[in-house]
Amino acid sequence: MLLSNFRAQDAKSLRLINQRVYLRAPQSSDWRAWADVRAQSRDFLTPWEPTWSYDALTRGAFRRRLRQYGSEWRQGVGYSFFVFRGEDDALLGGITMSNLRRGVAQCASLGYWIGRRHARQGFMSEALVAVLDYGFDQLGLHRLEAACLPINEASQGLLQKVGFSEEGYARQYLRINAQWQDHVLFAVLRDDQRQRSSDPVGWTS
Repeated sequence: MLLSNFRAQDAKSLRLINQRVYLRAPQSSDWRAWADVRAQSRDFLTPWEPTWSYDALTRGAFRRRLRQYGSEWRQGVGYSFFVFRGEDDALLGGITMSNLRRGVAQCASLGYWIGRRHARQGFMSEALVAVLDYGFDQLGLHRLEAACLPINEASQGLLQKVGFSEEGYARQYLRINAQWQDHVLFAVLRDDQRQRSSDPVGWTS
């Protein structure tokens, strides 16, 4: 299904699949699993993320996230996915394609997170490959960008593994963990050599 035929309600039936993982849009029923994974991984995640609010893991905060995700889907400016393990439907993490620009840019930014106990097992690389296929093949994008802290060698290695190239260095690029921090900039183009999904896009009833 190409972007020109895409409707917001299709987000509920969209499923991206690659090897051991599948991705779909977050749903209200995901709150408990999401909160549990985030809570168990708090120390693991907070050095790389914006400051968590006092109510970050509450049901109310999750509902606000869902409303924001839904608004972005409808406007075509952002697409958020949760990553699940295929064998048992365990929630592993999430990927967001945000700040989507059309016109002469045809570009978007990627952000991602994974629970501590699921890290370094290849799940996120499989998930990112599926999102790249979706962004390029289904949304018709030309370029996807990502940024990570200079000390986050694991994230840099992940991006390079799935086909991103390092492009630059941005001073005080994002406010992470309550501080403006420098970032290393990466990008991948539609025609770059990269990994491909085993089954890029599926639609469920």
